[in-house]
Amino acid sequence: MKHLVVALAACVAVPALAQEAPKPAEPAAVSEAWPEAWFEIFKLAPGKQEEFIRRIAQADEVAAAAGLPPIQLFFHEDGADFDVILFKPVTGFKPTPEQQAAMAKKRRELGMPSGPAYFIDIRELVASHTDSKTYGPLSAARWIARLDKWRAENPPRKPVMGK
Repeated sequence: MKHLVVALAACVAVPALAQEAPKPAEPAAVSEAWPEAWFEIFKLAPGKQEEFIRRIAQADEVAAAAGLPPIQLFFHEDGADFDVILFKPVTGFKPTPEQQAAMAKKRRELGMPSGPAYFIDIRELVASHTDSKTYGPLSAARWIARLDKWRAENPPRKPVMGK
C-alpha cells in the first residue's frame, strides 16, 4: 500500500514539475529569534500505551481550560524503537492567574495529580524517555543566512606569531 501511495504521489507531482518553479521565499530576518520546540520520545511500559495516551488527552483538557492548544503526538509506525513522540513548541507563554485557576480546577475535576505526584504517576507508564530542545522548523536558507551574518560579525582572528 505504501508503494501505491508513493507511485500516485509521483504521478501527480510530474505535471507540477513541468511548470515554472516558484521563486524561493526570502529568509526571515536573520536577527529574529528562531522558533524553539521540545521533542519528547517515549518507549512506554508494556501494556500501558492506551493509558499513557489517555493521560495526555486529560492534559490536553487541562490546557484547553486555559485556551491552550493540545500536545501534538506522533505515533510509531516503522523504524526506531519508540512508541510516541510529543511535540511541544516553546512559546514563552505564561498563563494568567485566571488561566492557572481554570487549569487547576479542570485538573481537580479529572482527578489528575500535580507536582511531584504527577511525576511519579506518569513514570509508572514509561519504560524510557528522552527529550531534546530544538530550533525549528527552519528552512536551510534561514539557517544559512544566520550563519553568514554571524561569520560577518565574527571574522576569524589571525594567530599572532611567536605566541
